[in-house]
Amino acid sequence: MPDTAKLAAAEAGDAATPGADLVALRTEIDRLDDALHDLLMRRAEVVARLAASRTKGNGPALRPGREALILRRLLARHAGPLPRAALVRLWRELLAATTAMQSPLTVAACLPEAGMEVLRSHLGLAAPVKRLGREAAALAESEAGRAALVALPASGRWWRTHYPSRLFATARLPFFGTADCTVFLLSPAPPDASGDDRTLVRVPVRGEAGLAAAGLPPAVLTREDDLALVELPGMIALGDPRLASLGATVLGAYATPVAA
Repeated sequence: MPDTAKLAAAEAGDAATPGADLVALRTEIDRLDDALHDLLMRRAEVVARLAASRTKGNGPALRPGREALILRRLLARHAGPLPRAALVRLWRELLAATTAMQSPLTVAACLPEAGMEVLRSHLGLAAPVKRLGREAAALAESEAGRAALVALPASGRWWRTHYPSRLFATARLPFFGTADCTVFLLSPAPPDASGDDRTLVRVPVRGEAGLAAAGLPPAVLTREDDLALVELPGMIALGDPRLASLGATVLGAYATPVAA
């Protein structure tokens, strides 16, 4: 009679031994990983040359408009089973890492926990974020030069009290998909156009109808007492007379977020 223990061990060994097809697929994956890694290293070298060759300004290297162009282009050409969210996550980490190579990406944030998750998802896990309990304290970090960016929620009071200022809202997060908290990134660098943008505006509630009449239909984000925080289509100049006549103030502009 056969030795059942030996037979069972032999069958288990056969199951654990990968077949030729599996070995070939794993080998192909390893080859592709190496090719991807080579391209990542080449991309980092190009970014390093860019950082060394350009005239540095005082603002951060973060270019939300340029990043939006990159992500939209990749999403438009994307196909296959890899989820769109995974593609965005991969490139967000890459963009955050290569941006930090060019300039320190320090961030002062006054956000609820949901907002911190949104911020981390956008800037990458390695970005140095200082979380503060008051909006004024986060803004003071920027004023003192200790933070390149400030992250604040749409639900805060900063938009009522802090403008005009030297900071611009240059990104609305999340850029891809939806979240429980909307976060604005404020930067001393002016907004850079992405080709599909929105302008953030503070306007007296009584002026909302005037915006629509001027061909600038507002999307209301929040209202507090006599003021409203709204988005307008396009990238509108700071001194646009249509806004000035209504007592509206441009707080910044940013790439229109992309649906998941």
